[in-house]
Amino acid sequence: MSDPYETTEAHLERLLGRALNSFDLPDRLVERLGTALAHSSSLYTTHHSPAAGRWRETHRHTYLLSDGGSASLWELVYRLEGDRTIRHEVFVSKAETCLAVARLFGGAPAEAAFDPELDPAFAAAEEEPDTDVAVLSALFAAGAPAHRHREYAVEESADHARRVLRRAENPDRPGERTALLLRSAYAHQITQAFGTRPCRADGRVAGFSLYEHSFALLDGSEVSLWEVEHTATPDGRHMCEVYESEAAARGAMELRARVR
Repeated sequence: MSDPYETTEAHLERLLGRALNSFDLPDRLVERLGTALAHSSSLYTTHHSPAAGRWRETHRHTYLLSDGGSASLWELVYRLEGDRTIRHEVFVSKAETCLAVARLFGGAPAEAAFDPELDPAFAAAEEEPDTDVAVLSALFAAGAPAHRHREYAVEESADHARRVLRRAENPDRPGERTALLLRSAYAHQITQAFGTRPCRADGRVAGFSLYEHSFALLDGSEVSLWEVEHTATPDGRHMCEVYESEAAARGAMELRARVR
């Protein structure tokens, strides 16, 4: 799982460090990625075959570069039949990823891209607009929250909720009522609602990120905490603020970005 609090530099270093084929990436691309100011990662496709003992996922990592451009890396994460080792490979395009899927799991490259038994999301995604860059550049855009697909992980969710609330530094953070409610959380999911966007504050660059921590409770209900992480502080240190709604979190980001 991605660490929602790591810097873009650390994220890129971790991505390239675990990839078996990172040395195949063009040197010029790696140099440009070294100037990345922000990133956004998303699960693009997933295919699990428990009976066969193998699975694979495709992740897209998009980077906002200092020259105003952007670049994406496609990461294939997989486990082969009879082998519990999880492997990672990175590619510069969707087409190269399709070739890798065909190489590892059989079938022609076109079939690997469009066969529903392989990676059905590839075909549907061909018609989707390229929104990652727009997302990175529209952190403060207003609008109604979109419906989000939930894939909860059953972990130490009540403890996770406690830690999120404990690190919140804003005076209007959720209170004891919310903390008590979240003690019954048994599963949770962390979603990066928007990637980091650099803004100028007091003559320096400050970064903002927004995360949704969604929780499944024992009574069947769902609760979300919205966490804003930013560096719009006097000394440039990271600060976390937590809110009960997306609207409140966005309002806080907009306010922090305007303060000089």
